Amino acid sequence: MPPDGPEEVLLGVDTHKDVHAAAVVTALGRALGTRSFPATAEGYRRLVLWARSFGALRRAGIECTGSYGAGLARHLRVEGIEVTEVNQPDKAARRRHGKTDAVDAEAAARAVLSGRATATAKAGDGPVETLRLFKLAKGSAIKSRTQAINQLKSVLVSADSALRESLAGLSNPYLFRRCAELDGSDTAGPAAAARHTLRLLARRIQHLTEEIDDLNKRIGAAVEASTPALLDAHGVGPDSAAALLIAAGDNPERLADEASFAALCGTSPVEASSGKTQRRRLNRGGDRQANAALYRIVLSRLRWDQRTRDYLQRRLAEGKTRREIIRCLKRYIAREIYRLIVPTSTPANHPSPAGVAA
Repeated sequence: MPPDGPEEVLLGVDTHKDVHAAAVVTALGRALGTRSFPATAEGYRRLVLWARSFGALRRAGIECTGSYGAGLARHLRVEGIEVTEVNQPDKAARRRHGKTDAVDAEAAARAVLSGRATATAKAGDGPVETLRLFKLAKGSAIKSRTQAINQLKSVLVSADSALRESLAGLSNPYLFRRCAELDGSDTAGPAAAARHTLRLLARRIQHLTEEIDDLNKRIGAAVEASTPALLDAHGVGPDSAAALLIAAGDNPERLADEASFAALCGTSPVEASSGKTQRRRLNRGGDRQANAALYRIVLSRLRWDQRTRDYLQRRLAEGKTRREIIRCLKRYIAREIYRLIVPTSTPANHPSPAGVAA
């Protein structure tokens, strides 16, 4: 009996800055064709039309959905196509099959077909994407300000003794203000050049500080508008909340459960058993920014939350090390954060220690 409707096909795309290589395979794994399209809005439209000419297109495997493939992934989701993030093929597979864009595109489609690639791509079209951009700008501003401060103090160390003594003993805010007010009109000679350089660096530091303050306000407002309950959790500030939301993405429902979020944050233990040895090791993968955010939350609760401190003492009495206890706390807090980010989820059957869960 002939099947109802057109045959289902899968799309695989190897993304690049200017051109995307696409491949289409059937649900049985037969390759139907490969073709390249420009990485433009018109190119995305033509790619979808070409892929749908082979059959019913419902799923696609895309490489680099967070960078070169971000625009295409958004376009496919608007078209009602499920987008799966595909990791680049391993080196063994490339040695066997060679390396071309067409081969990589077909491998992406087969990764979705075989079930090797199952992670739904992040949606970069909501408030979390706004947070990511603000965090990106803030990170670069902080790095530049730190560099400018180090340069200013380095210049000050070797500056003329009269200038150095006039600025000695000042705290950083007053030091930057005094340096910004120095006369920089005369640049003849090392002493005048040092004053001019200090003036430029101080004004750069002040400008970057204004940028950072503005971004801090925007990040706080974005978190408040997106997930206000997150800021009510003990020890969670705007920066930590932003890092955890960025890890989950604009579509946190793509995470199967709280264990998936814990693994994403690198807080789930990894099996490392062999033979008669049964053990687990620390997970050093996952989103390290989110992992660092959980660590900051743990340190805050250990200092200010009495129930969490009681939990620490109880586990120490049981023979656990402080490092092991912090890992446990990060795992419990990841569960709590997941329930706040995805409030419709069903709570897990594992109770959290007092002072950790909401």
